[in-house]
Amino acid sequence: MSQPDDADPEAAPTPAAYDDLLERYGRATYLGDANAVLSWDQEVMMPEGGTPARSKQRGAVSAVAHDVLVDDETAELLEELERADLPAPKAAAVREIRREHERNARVPTDLVEEISTATSEAHPVWQEAKETDDFDAFAPTLERLLDLKRRYAGHVAPDADPYATLFADYEPCLDLSTAEDVLEELREGLVPLIEAIGESGAEPYALDGTFPESDQLAVTREALETLGYDFERGRLDTAPHPFSTGTQFDARVTTRFDESEPLDSLASTIHEFGHANYTLGLPRGAYGSPLGEHRGLSVHESQSRLFENHVGRSEPFWALFVDRFNDHHGTDLTERQAYEAANRVYDDNLVRVEADELTYHLHIVLRFEIERDLVAGDLDVAEVPAVWNDRMEEYLGVRPEADAEGCLQDIHWSHGSFGYFPTYSLGSVLAAQLYAAAEADLDDLEGQIAAGEFDALREWLAENVHEHGRRYTTDELVEQATGEPLTAEYFLEYAEEKFGELYELDR
Repeated sequence: MSQPDDADPEAAPTPAAYDDLLERYGRATYLGDANAVLSWDQEVMMPEGGTPARSKQRGAVSAVAHDVLVDDETAELLEELERADLPAPKAAAVREIRREHERNARVPTDLVEEISTATSEAHPVWQEAKETDDFDAFAPTLERLLDLKRRYAGHVAPDADPYATLFADYEPCLDLSTAEDVLEELREGLVPLIEAIGESGAEPYALDGTFPESDQLAVTREALETLGYDFERGRLDTAPHPFSTGTQFDARVTTRFDESEPLDSLASTIHEFGHANYTLGLPRGAYGSPLGEHRGLSVHESQSRLFENHVGRSEPFWALFVDRFNDHHGTDLTERQAYEAANRVYDDNLVRVEADELTYHLHIVLRFEIERDLVAGDLDVAEVPAVWNDRMEEYLGVRPEADAEGCLQDIHWSHGSFGYFPTYSLGSVLAAQLYAAAEADLDDLEGQIAAGEFDALREWLAENVHEHGRRYTTDELVEQATGEPLTAEYFLEYAEEKFGELYELDR
């Protein structure tokens, strides 16, 4: 369903201003990517005492990149290209640069530097607070980050809802009301399904035992190799919170291990593979241009959720992978047992990254509501633990006994990433829609997965999603790839069918 390149060999030559603009944008991009490597190092390998220098380094790099993007020369080049007759891909690149320039030009450089420095300093504070279960130790840092991000939002769009402004940093094409509608649709569809599961009496197989970290590492590495991860352009490490970062030349993944939960490390690693596969699939020749960058976090999360859930938790995958899992862990699971264990619904699960496909979205709703109220000033930082625990009990029927497994479990707020969480649910919805389209286009996709043949799926995603970079808006990209607008119907139908069978529901 991908659209062909519409470049016309007889079209007017590209104005010199376009090349100059891309050269400047490229410099800002390269600085941003260098900053991302500094961040990766801080979370994975940096000595504990390195934070004071690293925060200054990252702040300085952020300030220089910001200045390149917003200075007068960039503005003049954009003005010169305002009425230029450019081929569609190049016009899209200018559109994307203009948006970033206009948003960032409203933000003072010293505020950009201060935010970057603050988030770098916040990471070890959050990590220690989580390890010692001490929210009060993190609260002043959270207050500082909220103040900085409110100021940032006030500069970008003084008259707009600040949370909507922050959300647009992660999903620039879909408005906040769309995210709210999707979250509400998921809650309306999933809550009765979760309740029916709880009342079903069915007991899918549960994995029990102790699984050494070294064995889990071997399993996760084999999973990456099986899916086709390019270790010549990536690496696998551990971090307090799993993440992926990089470029189409170097996309790294991290995971973490719990010796009682080997399926969690496997699922999170496959999730991060989906991110890295998207990053590695971006056009290499367009690096440094919007055409070589991901469309946004909703699309990015669709890639990770597609591989984590539609592939990694599927029956065909476990038909392929169960023997490899057994070999490393000394277990004797059947395909069906492994599939059931990977898809059990735990409505009493406290931790988002360990949640099943269904209750996961209630975790997102909780975080969305709390951070929206924090940004609006309707919730004080000191109230977060109590509100978090109350809503966890209301939505999932379980109450955290420690903040480390409650409001301190996620890394996002220490990054200043307010507005990120809704993209997880938007990504899950899009993942189901994309997988259905791929299944319709590819011959026996489930059979290919069971046989360990992932090339066709990766190529389909590259052709329909990755190779376009930011040429299309999110809505346009979804239409190009699937032939219809974004809808939650595919995800809800998939959830009803999959979990109805697992829990023997008469629906």
